[in-house]
Amino acid sequence: MSPRLPSAGNRDAVLDELADGPELDVLVVGGGVTGAGIALDAVSRGLRTAIVEAQDWAGGTSQWSSKLVHGGLRYLQQLDFKLVAEALRERELLLDSLAPHLVKPVPFLYPITHRAWERPYVAAGIGLYDALAHVGAKNATMPIQRHLGMKGVKEAFPDVKDGSMVGAIKYWDGKVDDARLVLTLVRTAARLGATAVPRAKAVSFPQDDSGRVSGAVIRDLETGRDRTVRAKSVITATGVWTEKTQDLAGADGGLKVLASKGIHIIVPRERISGESGLILQTEKSVLFVIPWERYWIIGTTDTPYHQELSTPVATSADIDYVIEHANVVLDKPLTRDDVIGTYAGLRPLLQPGTKGDEQSTKISREHTVTEVLPGLVAIAGGKLTTYRVMAEDAVDLALGSRAKDLPSVTAKTPLLGADGYLPLTRQAGSLGAPYGWTEQQVMRMLDRYGSAISEITELVDERPELAAPLQGAPAYLRAEIVHGCTHEGALHLEDLFDVRTRLTWEAPNHGLDAVEEIADLAAEALGWDHARRDAEVRSYRDRCAAQDAAAAIADEPAAAAVRSEVPDVVEAVALAAR
Repeated sequence: MSPRLPSAGNRDAVLDELADGPELDVLVVGGGVTGAGIALDAVSRGLRTAIVEAQDWAGGTSQWSSKLVHGGLRYLQQLDFKLVAEALRERELLLDSLAPHLVKPVPFLYPITHRAWERPYVAAGIGLYDALAHVGAKNATMPIQRHLGMKGVKEAFPDVKDGSMVGAIKYWDGKVDDARLVLTLVRTAARLGATAVPRAKAVSFPQDDSGRVSGAVIRDLETGRDRTVRAKSVITATGVWTEKTQDLAGADGGLKVLASKGIHIIVPRERISGESGLILQTEKSVLFVIPWERYWIIGTTDTPYHQELSTPVATSADIDYVIEHANVVLDKPLTRDDVIGTYAGLRPLLQPGTKGDEQSTKISREHTVTEVLPGLVAIAGGKLTTYRVMAEDAVDLALGSRAKDLPSVTAKTPLLGADGYLPLTRQAGSLGAPYGWTEQQVMRMLDRYGSAISEITELVDERPELAAPLQGAPAYLRAEIVHGCTHEGALHLEDLFDVRTRLTWEAPNHGLDAVEEIADLAAEALGWDHARRDAEVRSYRDRCAAQDAAAAIADEPAAAAVRSEVPDVVEAVALAAR
């Protein structure tokens, strides 16, 4: 069965069924990678499961990451071998069987700047990294490290600045479209029977006479209507909103989380000559220069954040910082004119301990699961790579003694599109021929949808005009926009730009060259009238203008104030309808 997420046309019925139907076993609050992983873990154990998210899927941290699936070299420096080994095992699972269509190997150069001591030190660390990745792996996906002199460095990265290094060690990690991973997790959970509703916010957590949380009051942000959803266990995975979510339950304790902002810049692929990525140490953070199909992603920063959580922005100072540190090793220095896009996200930094004495399971230095109140479990911390382990831990704690009889099976549950992906890559040329698509176009779609590319071809079989690329964004087909509405639950124009495609930052000018064309396709698919269509376009244009204005301001509070003045899309559309 092709899993279709709720759309504008049926979300009322879906929410009514949640409220009026049988009690859930697990209600997940938060639709980032952790929440999506929890929903998949729970439903794959046979539990009646639903997941709600206040924004679009991956609306918070999970769509603004460095897009790496990695073990974390920096944890080796801290001698946290267990954590690195765990993350590398998860990396291997994703690459090999769970999501080979989404997660891909990517080579990096670790610069060597001092001949005497640095090379053996770095080689030993990366050698251990490789060894941990191969322990227990039947067919390890990644090659082992290679030592490069300057000749080898120049072959892998011709634009490296002379004198910036004396050589490098080449090693491999993984990369992923983070938002696509979250969306695929949600759709996989839906295929197994979970109910998934975005732009639906938990506003309170009712308790029964014993004081146990018995579910949540869910507000449909599209209509403002509240419904009470009953659940045996509620698991919250709300990242930087963790403490705000816990406060809704009136709990004295819970997890403590601080927000740290990280930004990335996007540079056209042709601007930098290189095939490998770079990993650079800065005084504040690690800076990655990551190769993608049509561009480079360069970041990140790591700064405390105290502004509005829903609208972080890249300031002028942030952008200059990234450019300055990238230019340390680039022969042709970048300027602001080279930057075609930026994005900013907030990391939820888990603080030591919990706010009270409630039952808590400290899983690792990266994430913690705790029972905030009876029936209410919270999880925070961690990273994208280990989402599956985090999900398993959260569901185990929610189930308590029942977990032994209902163990997690997600290590053996491929995500939607993984099954049949590899054979289809061998047929890319013939698969695209009937539609006039090149082998490269088909491979790009296979690496987004895997075997679920059949959903795209079915749309085109019904409407051949959808086979054409977007005129304003030829990397995507018209069918992909319609598919984002019909199968992937997009409700607004920005959902299509942010998550279903990544045009908001991977194309110049936020992809606005394609905004009218995409709006026309969305309006037809979602039944918008002219007024609603125009309101969606205005809302997206206003948001883009605010982000650009913020990027010209160095001061964080001032930049955040400019961005937060623009209403979110739900409010903007509602205002336009009055």
